[in-house]
Amino acid sequence: MADETPNQTAEPTADEISEQKAVRLAKRERLIAEASGLGGGAYPVRLPITATIPEVRDRFVGLGVDEASGETVGLAGRVVHLRNTGKLCFAALQSGDGSRIQAMVSLGEVGEESLAAWKELVDLGDHVFVSGEVITSRRGELSIMVKEWRIAAKAILPLPNLHNELNEETRVRSRYLDLIAREQARRNVIDRAKVNASLRQTFTSLGFIEVETPMLQVMHGGASARPFVTHSNAFDTELYLRIAPELYLKRAVVGGIERVYEINRNFRNEGADSTHSPEFAMLEAYEAYGDYNTIADLTQKLIQDAAAAVSGSHVVTWADGTEYDLGGDWDRISMYGSLSQAVGEEITPETPMSRLKELADEAGIEIDHPIPGKYVEELWEHHIKGGLERPTFVMDFPEDTSPLVRGHRDIAGVVEKWDLYIRGFELATGYSELVDPVIQRDRFVAQAKLAAGGDPEAMRLDEEFLRALEFGMPPSGGMGMGIDRLLMAVTGLGIRETILFPLVK
Repeated sequence: MADETPNQTAEPTADEISEQKAVRLAKRERLIAEASGLGGGAYPVRLPITATIPEVRDRFVGLGVDEASGETVGLAGRVVHLRNTGKLCFAALQSGDGSRIQAMVSLGEVGEESLAAWKELVDLGDHVFVSGEVITSRRGELSIMVKEWRIAAKAILPLPNLHNELNEETRVRSRYLDLIAREQARRNVIDRAKVNASLRQTFTSLGFIEVETPMLQVMHGGASARPFVTHSNAFDTELYLRIAPELYLKRAVVGGIERVYEINRNFRNEGADSTHSPEFAMLEAYEAYGDYNTIADLTQKLIQDAAAAVSGSHVVTWADGTEYDLGGDWDRISMYGSLSQAVGEEITPETPMSRLKELADEAGIEIDHPIPGKYVEELWEHHIKGGLERPTFVMDFPEDTSPLVRGHRDIAGVVEKWDLYIRGFELATGYSELVDPVIQRDRFVAQAKLAAGGDPEAMRLDEEFLRALEFGMPPSGGMGMGIDRLLMAVTGLGIRETILFPLVK
């Protein structure tokens, strides 16, 4: 950014960082001691800012080479490049969105004392306020010819070398440095905001209402997952961080909020990998008088609208440059049908457990707490999942693995459920909701038996939810989708890149 770019250097060692910190702390002390003469100290409460760096860049985009605008602005930014040479010093100031502008501090404009203070007190990483005329340098670089400057915030630790790529560990553990150094990190934050805004806009256009449900629950439910457990001192009782908002959102449907959704946090005390995080953002939505087909249509629209909000079309460009087409009508395949085709024999809900186990053994699949449906799902993932390139709804799941789902209208032993796969990972799931309280109670009882047998993911009997169902819930379609995974589909990044501050050990 400056007229002369500093040479690339290696990252400082721990000892060098410690030495730099000591030097910077001494500068901080001087700034505080001489606050009145140095513009308000190391951390002034307010500065006479009249414009931002992006505004100035947009406003003076047509300024010619080595030309003065005649206009004075006051702006602030972080010093990301610094070159002090004799009577003229150069600094590149960066705003939060990554926009940069050059500051030129000259003896003729600021005077000997101010120039000397600049050279002595300003370091890479400091936030600096400058006021002066907007000009272009002899190389055409948009610049501020500084007449006045102040430290806006003194950085005590040095920035990493911005010429070098940050390693993944630094990016994840110190996201604030990642945001300073990397355009993609800043873009991820903006894209996520665009996706959330798009989701809300699409829901609003279709008459859905956004609500909030409890994150602390006396009973976990709505999904098969291991919960986090905590204790409430006020109520002297064990509580659970929610694994899903489903049972509360269905209560809202019972109460007459017939199109309802929530975007909020879920917590599952399970493994973490490239597609799973113990804490994640979740969207769930329910549509009275819909079913798993109408909710699939809604999900496709939500994702395609979000892609258009980020990329301007349904074709998204991932971080590695790959283009991925989210447009058109997405494929819908049967779980049992596609598995039958893959193994070369018909697999149905009546296929004996012994045969399913044989197929699992042949594939090297081991299952804890085995039931027929788990074998079917694991076999399907082994044989089919990795080959799904286009967005695909996988329809009609085993009944014994989906206790909150309505039985299939035509096929015994199957429920009206789909999972949506994009880029080979599960992005969303949808149902024709089970609204019969008698059948729902039977399913809960079966889950309770599994829990008694040691299954940590099995659900408990939720009497309050069953009582709500007994007041009558209309036939409904429901869906759940991970917001972090939606960003993965749009950006091509791993889950730890799409979460601003992921949990790390």
